[in-house]
This record gives sequence, C-alpha cells and structure tokens, in this order.
Amino acid sequence: MKKLKILYAASEAAPFITTGGLGEVAGSLPKALKEKYGNKTDIRIIIPLYQEVANKYDLEFVGKTTVNLAWRQLYCGIFKKEISGITYYFIDNEYYFKRSECYGHFDDGERFAYFSKAVLHILPIVDFMPHIIHSNDWQTSLVPIYLKTRYNRDEYRSIRTVFTIHNIEYQGKYDLNIAEDVFELTGNEKSIIEYNGSINLLKGALETSDIISTVSERYAKEISDDFYAHGLAAIINRNSSKIRGILNGIDTDFYNPDTDSALFENYNSENISSKYTNKLSLQAMAGLPQDTEVPVIAIISRLVKHKGFDLIIAAMEELLKERVQIIVLGKGDRNYELCFKSLQDKYHDKIAVRIDFNSDLARKLYAGADIFLMPSISEPCGIAQMISSRYGTVPVVRETGGLKDSIKDASLGTGNGFTFYEQTPENLVNAVKRALEVYNNKGQWENLVKTVMSVDFSWKKSAEKYYDMYNNLLGDA
Repeated sequence: MKKLKILYAASEAAPFITTGGLGEVAGSLPKALKEKYGNKTDIRIIIPLYQEVANKYDLEFVGKTTVNLAWRQLYCGIFKKEISGITYYFIDNEYYFKRSECYGHFDDGERFAYFSKAVLHILPIVDFMPHIIHSNDWQTSLVPIYLKTRYNRDEYRSIRTVFTIHNIEYQGKYDLNIAEDVFELTGNEKSIIEYNGSINLLKGALETSDIISTVSERYAKEISDDFYAHGLAAIINRNSSKIRGILNGIDTDFYNPDTDSALFENYNSENISSKYTNKLSLQAMAGLPQDTEVPVIAIISRLVKHKGFDLIIAAMEELLKERVQIIVLGKGDRNYELCFKSLQDKYHDKIAVRIDFNSDLARKLYAGADIFLMPSISEPCGIAQMISSRYGTVPVVRETGGLKDSIKDASLGTGNGFTFYEQTPENLVNAVKRALEVYNNKGQWENLVKTVMSVDFSWKKSAEKYYDMYNNLLGDA
C-alpha cells in the first residue's frame, strides 16, 4: 500500500496553541495515527503562526510567497517544525496573526479566508501534495471550497477532503454583500456559501467536502435534529450519506496522573492513596477546609449556556445542602462569573471559584477532586469527562453527544460514572446524590475510581477508525 499523505488543517493545535477541544484533537489525533501506522503515513499539520507561537518556539523558515485574495496581494511566510516524525507548518502574516488572541477579531472572516487559501497555495512550495486534506470547523471551511473553485487544476484535482465539525454552533456567518470582496467568491460560486440570505462558511464546507465527520457517534445523529443543528439540519440531512461519527480520544501520555508534573503527588490506579494527598493540597490552595472525608465536586469549563450552567446554578443551593465542597474553574459569560462569585461569598467554606483557565491548575483539580460535574445541554464530544476519568475523578454528566457515548451509569453496579437525561435541576441533583451514596461506601467508591481510571480513552481505537475512513475515501476515488 502506498504511503498515506494527509494534511491536517486547523486554526490551532497542541502543543503550540490551544483554546479548547479543537486544538487538543489537532495535536493528538495526528500523533496517534503516526504512532500506530508509522511509515504507512505521512501526516503534516498546518496552522497560523500566531504571536504566542512565534514568541515561544524556534521555527525553521521554509520560504515565502504571495497569496492573492480578491483584490489583495498578501505576504505569506512559511515556517515549520518537526516533532516525533510529524511536520508542523505555520503560515506567517503579521497583519492577520500577530495578535494577542486567536479569535474574536472584527476581521476573522478575512483572516481565515487568507489562511485557507494559503493552505492550498503553499503545497507546491513545500513539495507536499497530500492525498487528503482534513479541515476542521468554520475557520478552515474555505479549504474544500477553494479547492473546488480556485484550485481545480491537474496537480490539485486528485486531493480528497474530510471536514470535521467540532461544534456546529459556530458557522462563520457574514453578510452576503462581502462574498466577493472578502472571500473571493463570485457569480454562481456565492451559492456554495449562501444560506438563508447570508454567508454561512460551514454550510459551504459541508456541501463541498467528500466526507463530513463529527467528534462522536451520538453527535452525528443529533445534528440531523433542529435542536442541535443550529439551523443547518436541512444541509446535514441532504449530506447524510457523507457523515461519519468518531469519538475523540485524549493524549494519555500528557494526561497521566502517574507522571504529570502539575500534580502535588503522582499516583495510579494500583495505588490511589496519593489522590487524597492531592485532595488535601487542593483544598488548601482553594481556601476550603481540609478534610479527606468531604467529597469535592469539580467543574472545569467555559462558562457558557450550552455547558449546562443554567442547570448548575438552578441546582446549586440544593447541592450545597449536601456535605460537599464545590470548586469551579473557568471563565466566559459575565453573568455566570458574577453568579458564582456571589455563591462563593455566601458559602465561602463550601465553594471556591477561580475565574481563569490554565492547564496546570485544571490538572490539579482533576486529580484532587472526587466527582466531576458536566451537565452539558449540547456536547459534540467533550474531553473533560475523559480527562477526569483518567485522574480517577468520577464524572456526572447529561446524556448527550460524546458524553452519552463515553460515560455509562454506574448505579446498577456497572458503568463509569453517573448520568441523567432530562434537563432539569432535579435530575442533576439526583444524579449527584447517587454518586454521593456510592462515595459514602468507601470500598465501593474506591472500586469505582479504579474502574473509571481503567477505561481506555486513548486515541488508539479512534485512530484506527480515521485510518480506515481515509483509506476507504481514497478507495472510492
């Protein structure tokens, strides 16, 4: 079999820069494929050269070119770095990417249109013509669109495309009047990205990609329903034959309580006693009373509605009647931030809130807590429940998307967490209470902790599914 050549295009990738699950996946899936299939694959990753990356890493300059975007003639620098047999490319344009944040700028559409075009434009320069370009989320949705409209010539014609939806809520919507000026799509080409009278870049990627993948099997089914599809159910259903659902994994080398340098003390499933050391140190750091008998509930998340924070806040007073401590780590919606701060002021010996996010602190919390609460209204995959399991912190989740695929209820004696479906505070509280009942039986709880830690959330099985999907796609060519 010929070596499978894949270019993985994303707006972020670990270890260089991450703001969420997309960056984690872009860093760990190609790594897992390379580790498993070795010389059978040539996997390369391409992301923008953000200021943070340029400041932190020593990169090799490859060359420069000019990318034309509508009436603009734009500088494009190409840098690279190799790690563990994987080549990472970085697209340099300081005007677009020398900024303090990856996203949230007034010209994000133009920035990522430029990046998407650069992804295709540099292939002859770096001497890498992939069999498949795998794009991710709306920021790279123009890659398959430009491949069909601007790069439909001999050297590009054999390239197949995979597009992954990490969260269908984010679609790249813009006024249709800027289709030509910003996105260089004219005449009949506008119909590719037009939806309900506006530009919808995600819709264009769904129409032009050869395969559409989602980050869990359940989510692949959910997005055919209007409740989860955020207006794109008709497009999803029209392209249903192209959709595949593959559950994400996590980097189990990085998320490893036996070696993680962020922890107060390392431990593993064979010896979980040091988890209590982490718990005491976490309680002290959070300013809560130190007591190994009191169950600590962790919430680590962006504070946004679809993560279930209306449910959490509605249930909080009832939860705090229990003998528990709750630690919240995250930032997002200002109203949620203020609400949690108010609860902390009222129950300062039972709840601690840190309006922040950093990986080091998160891993301390994963390791030191007993229960992990994740009652998302919508969750395409979720990796936090997998990370918490890796650290022996038992998940309590709502049955949606990847949460339902990865966590099974332990109330009947089997399973690796506690689940509920109905979106009510009462159901959330009842699920937590079921977890607390088991917690109060020390032997039963320790067995559950060991069970939770033993679940394989690595990329091994999912990498096999992606590899088969890639080869099947080429076989259909």
